[in-house]
Amino acid sequence: MTTTLSDLQNWVDSVAAHTRPDAIYWCDGSTEEYDRLIVEMCDSGVLSPLDARNYPDCYLHLSDPSDVARVEHLTFICTSSQEDAGPNNHWMDPSEAHEKVDALFDGAMEGRTLYVIPYCMGPIDSPYARLGVEITDSPYVVINMNLMTRMGKNALQRIEKEGSFVKGLHSTGDLDPDRRFIMHFPEELSIKSIGSGYGGNALLGKKCHALRIASH
Repeated sequence: MTTTLSDLQNWVDSVAAHTRPDAIYWCDGSTEEYDRLIVEMCDSGVLSPLDARNYPDCYLHLSDPSDVARVEHLTFICTSSQEDAGPNNHWMDPSEAHEKVDALFDGAMEGRTLYVIPYCMGPIDSPYARLGVEITDSPYVVINMNLMTRMGKNALQRIEKEGSFVKGLHSTGDLDPDRRFIMHFPEELSIKSIGSGYGGNALLGKKCHALRIASH
């Protein structure tokens, strides 16, 4: 699966050139895809299945000990004017933020698969639903975005029709707390998050898009 939307294809290509993954996979949101990723993560030890009788279709996922919470001191709203970031957020100049986080993304996906996740928050045909694409190297993110959003082919079709979407770039990086940032660029409708696989740090349709980008 690829896309007819040049803006999306060019973005995926540029991210791949910068992060250098071993493979690129476009998520279709199917049950077969979800089940396959679950099996792969169980085989690799990323997930551990719970008792099938008492907890069917439930799995244990353990975070790294240094990666277990939201990190407000590493979360920035990056607007041209600091005033536009609001009184309760940390602010960083967009140029400085891009330079800082892009250096960490350089080669960050080597040895991994780059997953492209087109998603829709809300019913696919609702005028109030909001569209985004998250690029990630985490299959754990893929399965959770499947549970949280309308993700895959139908979302991609609406994105291609409307031509606009929020760009979310995520990599777990090396999980070093000193190399961890969650950057929001409301004026560009984009998000960049690296160094964490935890909740709202990694599932960019959640707090990053639905709260911070939306509230701006």
